[in-house]
Amino acid sequence: MHESFNHQLGKNPGNYASLSPMSLIAWAADVYPDRCALVHANQSQSWAETYTRCRRFASALSQFGVKYGDTVAIMAPNTPAMFEAHYGIPMVGGVINALNTRLDASAIAFMLQHGEAKVLLVDREFTSVVSAALDLMEKSPILIDIADINLPDLPSISNLEYEIFLKNGDPNFNFELPSDEWDAIALSYTSGTTGDPKGVVTHHRGAYLNALGNAVTWTMPYFSKYLWTLPMFHCNGWCFPWTLAAVAGTSVCLRRVEADVIFKLIQDESVTHMCGAPVVYNTLINAAAKKSHTFESRVKGMIAGAAPPRAVIEGADLLGIDLTHVYGLTEVYGPAAVCAQHPEWEELSLEERAQKNGRQGVRYVVQEGMDVLDSATQKPVARDGETMGEICFRGNITMKGYLKNQKATDLAFDGGWFHTGDLAVIDMFGYVTIKDRSKDIIISGGENISTIEIEDVLFQNTGILEAAVVAMADEKWGEVPCAFVTLKSDSPPMNETDVFEFCQHRLAKYKCPKRVVFGPLPKTSTGKIQKTVLRDSLLKSD
Repeated sequence: MHESFNHQLGKNPGNYASLSPMSLIAWAADVYPDRCALVHANQSQSWAETYTRCRRFASALSQFGVKYGDTVAIMAPNTPAMFEAHYGIPMVGGVINALNTRLDASAIAFMLQHGEAKVLLVDREFTSVVSAALDLMEKSPILIDIADINLPDLPSISNLEYEIFLKNGDPNFNFELPSDEWDAIALSYTSGTTGDPKGVVTHHRGAYLNALGNAVTWTMPYFSKYLWTLPMFHCNGWCFPWTLAAVAGTSVCLRRVEADVIFKLIQDESVTHMCGAPVVYNTLINAAAKKSHTFESRVKGMIAGAAPPRAVIEGADLLGIDLTHVYGLTEVYGPAAVCAQHPEWEELSLEERAQKNGRQGVRYVVQEGMDVLDSATQKPVARDGETMGEICFRGNITMKGYLKNQKATDLAFDGGWFHTGDLAVIDMFGYVTIKDRSKDIIISGGENISTIEIEDVLFQNTGILEAAVVAMADEKWGEVPCAFVTLKSDSPPMNETDVFEFCQHRLAKYKCPKRVVFGPLPKTSTGKIQKTVLRDSLLKSD
């Protein structure tokens, strides 16, 4: 560039501000202060009220010593407190760590210690498991109790309750945007194939861009009404807490996925949008079939977590849900690719549309690059829909890296691309379709489960000689763990129930094997267990 275009033309407060979702809520409160921001049970609050509460949140955290770069963790379902945490924590310069509510105590303890959480907010539903986690830690973070009007009588974890905590904060707290938009906004843990979970660090710039990318990709209009069927702890709700501010929309809170409750909320609140894994939509489809239920107005649904079965796409269409298939990972802020639909597809049959909509698609408009690369050469594979390679991303909605794990970060970004571990093909139109994925990960109801973690637990049983865990198809959850076990010759008799009970005491319920197969395990000449053979045996048995 010619030097004259830079001479005396630097950044100043009048022409530059760091990109951050915090500016989105300020905009919503300024422009649409009286529009409804949140609905929870019989309560609602406007964008002006929500903005004030978030500023109180930030101010109160500051009074507790939370400063720039400190981690603040929260264990809660999709309630107002969880939504407000996505603004209040970054407003004070903190990093939000939204914990998976399905985790066991040991995993929670690891994440709190690894992330160095200074404050932990806990919904009362999870007091027991969090208390067990704290017992495993040498030092406890500052604890704040979250009471929910829907669950008034549960035990608390702290004498300091969330609403009282907010009252101590300044409603006019003067927060600042980050000095550098590359600064961390969130810490999210993802199940890896080996060892402890990895802490994914994302930045303000990426969160801002993907928040807007969601709105553009989905053509979300102002005042959309969004039902929280997707957990906010999943990649910060795929950035939708911030997207809702950008469109001055309404968050319809939901503690748990229950078909009857969802049907009622969609009807009563005139819900227009929702997100979730295939299991969410499958639950609705099956429940609706029993009651011959359909929605009065069509609802737009985003689906991700695993490739949606054709039956789910077709069933959702008949129910009244127009599905958009997106693909991504925690490392790319949730959805970073979309099966972008074309108008001419409407002329196709339902079966043909389902086939096209089942692809992972093309990159998000705010993501710089997505391609399928040959693992050996790091070059793009042929766009023939047949040649297999690894899905890779690069661009603004890609993580900073893994917290305190330089080796994993360097490996993930080898060659200047983020490597997903998912194997796919790409067709002549640039649409990607997953054919396989990292063999050690099972995606069950949108949750990532490490087979290595389950195998480690199985090996703790003194009667088990060998163990291997693979994904098994499941109508409800998409995939569930299946364990193949070889017993020691001198082992006392052991059946499937014995293995179930052993695992239930050591793993979160959703991680426990749903089937156990006893017998010798197939091996290669070098002694490596052939998991492909095990997967094939499941298919044959079905």
